[in-house]
Amino acid sequence: MNNQLVQISKFLSFVLRHKPEAIGITLDAEGCVAVEELLAAAGRHGQSISREQLEEVVATNDKKRFSFSPDGQLIRANQGHSVEVDLGLVPIEPPKLLYHGTVERFLDSIRAQGLLRGNRHHVHLSADREKAARVGQRRGQPVVLVVEAGRMHNDGHAFYRSENGVWLTEAVPPEYLRFPEQVEP
Repeated sequence: MNNQLVQISKFLSFVLRHKPEAIGITLDAEGCVAVEELLAAAGRHGQSISREQLEEVVATNDKKRFSFSPDGQLIRANQGHSVEVDLGLVPIEPPKLLYHGTVERFLDSIRAQGLLRGNRHHVHLSADREKAARVGQRRGQPVVLVVEAGRMHNDGHAFYRSENGVWLTEAVPPEYLRFPEQVEP
């Protein structure tokens, strides 16, 4: 993805996940907005985006952050919202283990409190170590934590999987986490 498309993706993440009001749009209950409304509002706020660029960002985003409605008239972020939306997620049984990428400076807090959703709707987890490591790299040298998702599920914790394959849960208490020194090589 070229630099211009990366900037468009970051802009879309900002307005579709966190601050739609920054450009004067309102998301519906499912987090959707009309494509034409989004493009017009973006243009009025100095972010000119063509329909073709929008389609390319949706199609090529490595994390599949965005999706169109089946008729292509609406767009939304697939997860990661800090604004209230109902993504229509249905609880499903997770794999036995999931992974979370972070960095060392957060480990003491995570050991004490577990993984918390912060201002998002859910904690984000990956089905494989490599994806979790890439997430952790955004903030420095990655540390990958193992989440005993199967045991959590058996103990009554709900899990969901977003359209782009990210696993979601409300929180991960520390007793369900394995830290690097606890993981077999």
